[in-house]
Amino acid sequence: MSALISDRICDRARQYWLLARFDRPIGTLILLWPTLWALWIAGNGKPDALVCAVFVLGVVLMRAAGCVINDYADRNFDPHVERTRQRPIAAGRVRPKEALILFAVLCLISFGLVLLMNRFTIGLSFIGAFLAASYPFMKRFTHLPQAYLGAAFGWAVPMAFAAQLNAIPLTGWLLYLAVLLWALVYDTMYAMVDKDDDLKIGVKSTAILFGAYDRHIMGALQIVILALLIAVGRMQELGIFYYAGLLVATGLAVYQQKLIFRRERALCFKAFLNNNWFGLAVFIGLVLDYRFV
Repeated sequence: MSALISDRICDRARQYWLLARFDRPIGTLILLWPTLWALWIAGNGKPDALVCAVFVLGVVLMRAAGCVINDYADRNFDPHVERTRQRPIAAGRVRPKEALILFAVLCLISFGLVLLMNRFTIGLSFIGAFLAASYPFMKRFTHLPQAYLGAAFGWAVPMAFAAQLNAIPLTGWLLYLAVLLWALVYDTMYAMVDKDDDLKIGVKSTAILFGAYDRHIMGALQIVILALLIAVGRMQELGIFYYAGLLVATGLAVYQQKLIFRRERALCFKAFLNNNWFGLAVFIGLVLDYRFV
């Protein structure tokens, strides 16, 4: 009997682990890089250790919570999409009620971490929680859920400035806009993978909205993103290492355009994954600049 109970507990833990996408850290990394950009800039290269720890853990937990509520919201869609039909809820291995409980637990732990910050940051966290919880339902009402995702994913940026400075300067809002647009771009690449399935089941996305101009619009947005990051660098008087990081990021953006050129599913997904290196390049540039310039 004890062995059966132990196996049951291990199975539930594994299913919850998969539901929260802890087995796929790419989403956490893409969310983490702009958070670290903001922390380094707000902290002038020396962010507070406690603030860093809270935000890194918060990113991990809130990304997991976002995945859980996303699968709950899409529980009737996922079984009809090739890429998602084996997700725990879609495959019947986790009940929707269990998912809601897990989502609530992850959010409560995250909120407990935020309570270690100042009042301004705590207040901003309620907006972030609302954005994260409501995003998965946007694809039913608008063709711009990727933009809404950007607003949700990027909210850690103004929160990081608030935690470090107890204020959000213009630099913080420009960085937030860059991150919002970046998320719109890479999530559109992700949506291109599911475009055919989404058309069949009636799910909306920017990949559908942009149509034949998807590559062109994303290319224009990538230029705007890089321009915003240059503006941030000028406002913060950053130096050669930062701009070297942006140069590498520019090369990666060009490579992503090459990958999505023929709109092949596997290559579009590869382009999405490549954004991890884009975020890392900018972060390394920031770290080196604050360290040596």
